[in-house]
Amino acid sequence: MSFPSDVLTDLSAAIAARAAIAKNAVAAIRIGEDRHLSGMIWQPDVVAASEQALPHRDEFELVVPGGSTLTAKLAGRDSSTNIAILKTVGSMAAPALTASDAQLGALALAFGADGEGGASARFGIVNFVGGEWHSRRGGLIDRRIVLDIELASREEGGPVFDAAGGCLGMSTFGPRGRVIVIPHATLARVVTQLVNEGRVARGWLGVALHAVAVPDALRESADQSSGMMVMSVVENGPAAQAGIVAGDIILSVDGISANRFRKLARYFGSDSIGRKADVRLIRGGAVITVQPTIAERSAA
Repeated sequence: MSFPSDVLTDLSAAIAARAAIAKNAVAAIRIGEDRHLSGMIWQPDVVAASEQALPHRDEFELVVPGGSTLTAKLAGRDSSTNIAILKTVGSMAAPALTASDAQLGALALAFGADGEGGASARFGIVNFVGGEWHSRRGGLIDRRIVLDIELASREEGGPVFDAAGGCLGMSTFGPRGRVIVIPHATLARVVTQLVNEGRVARGWLGVALHAVAVPDALRESADQSSGMMVMSVVENGPAAQAGIVAGDIILSVDGISANRFRKLARYFGSDSIGRKADVRLIRGGAVITVQPTIAERSAA
């Protein structure tokens, strides 16, 4: 039995043609016996991966398109944007990736590695497109892109393309297991920093915080109903040097309300390092202000 060529067969052929090209941007990152993750070949000798999925080790074996294996060393990782990069020991080619903006309802193709030098493919649509946002760790993600696609865990970290072959970015798992995309623009910015510096610099106070309600008697003077209680203070860290102690309730940092951790985390970008910050807090039933100097976080 055979069917006449029509729009459906044309679509199928077009997707297959896109896949034949896109698979050259996928590498397998071996993480154990018969276990691998997917990586995105970003540029010659550089593979981007999902930081949250990548084990903490210094060296990995890659299976590149065609089945050859290469050793790759960790060159940097940034948990705030969920990007890690590996640099190969030996030459690895890379396809030219053209950035593309996600469009709501548009078709999307997500690729993963099969572990043997080939690729797997997933087909769906762009379910949601929003503006820039900050992760729970304070990293700036240039656009919020959610896909109506299911991925296997081994496919996380692979490239995502639109119907024209433009690169939307790298797949990863977001809250509740939804598939989101780390946009091409975010990758371009962060990978450059990781290649050059091995890390993404972020500001740091040196405290562990927990959201709490402001005591009723202090809400009027605090001018807010919630804040962040200091649970612990790193010895000799910026907060400790400014006299912040466990039990203080931070209300704001330079006027930014501390009623939500993610909102506060946005403040501590690389431009905050070395800045004196006005930290308004509650201590012993009074509202006071201290001025710690923000330092660079020692680890990514």
